[in-house]
Amino acid sequence: MSEVTDLVVIEKSNAMAVFTTKEQLDPLLEQIEKEARSLVPDLTTKKGRDAIASMAHKVARSKTYIDNAGKDLVAELKALPKQIDESRRIVRERLDALKDEVRRPLTEWEAEQERIAAEKAAEEERLRIEAEEKAALEALKKQVEADHEMALLLNDKFDREAAEKKAEAERQRVAHEEELKRQAAEQAKREAEEKAERERADAARREAELKLKAEQAERDRVAAEQKAEADKKAALEQAEREKQEAIAAEQRKAQEEADRIKREAEQKEAARLAEEKRIADELAARQADVNHRKTVGTAIVNALTAHTSLTREQAIEVLSVMKDDLIPRVEINY
Repeated sequence: MSEVTDLVVIEKSNAMAVFTTKEQLDPLLEQIEKEARSLVPDLTTKKGRDAIASMAHKVARSKTYIDNAGKDLVAELKALPKQIDESRRIVRERLDALKDEVRRPLTEWEAEQERIAAEKAAEEERLRIEAEEKAALEALKKQVEADHEMALLLNDKFDREAAEKKAEAERQRVAHEEELKRQAAEQAKREAEEKAERERADAARREAELKLKAEQAERDRVAAEQKAEADKKAALEQAEREKQEAIAAEQRKAQEEADRIKREAEQKEAARLAEEKRIADELAARQADVNHRKTVGTAIVNALTAHTSLTREQAIEVLSVMKDDLIPRVEINY
């Protein structure tokens, strides 16, 4: 194994399962615990003490390795929504542009057809007004001619019936008839002009209405485009807000999960350190007791050799008998 993974290895492809399922994480920790606890502590030799320190260091490295693997996984998960949203933005912008590009010839054709239709309607209305004015003038001309013929016929009748009247009376009659013709012609002319003026006014009104309709249609088209643009902008803003809210929610969720994992790890680390301290304290107490007993035993052996004729080996044998409580009324005061 490498220096970092002396006790455990987490494959990148399996990291998600390790940190999200208890069935994956527990065996990993149990493997570390099993190997760490398999060490039999020996404080009497430097090699034994080094082995204890080395195992504790391996456990600490394993903790850092697992924690870093989890931190890398959280970073990857935080970056994933941004990558997805960027892909969505690219799809929307490119396909919106493609839609406008594909429909542009049809949009331009529809606008051109509307313009042609408006021009055609205006031209037809102008021709109709000209035709009606021409017909009115023709009718007026025929009416004047008919009135003139009627006046001539009346003049002939009056001439036959008033042949004996005085010349002055004839002139007055002719003048009166000429005045009537003039008045009739003026009346017919006024009526024709009034009719033509009404028709011109109607035509102008209809033309103005068509122009207003065309202008309203253009305004409606512009308003529809503006509304579509505003709706598109509002939809983009709403999508952006939803995206930011989703990112914030994911970030909060990831942070909460990271905090929970951190708390659990800290609790486990505190428990592990407390257990290590308890074991170390027990070992230290036992070693201190052993050292104290050795000191007391050495003092007894030295006293026996100093005040008796016993050799050191004999003094050690006496000490062993005393420790085993084989000499009545004699005990060692530690």
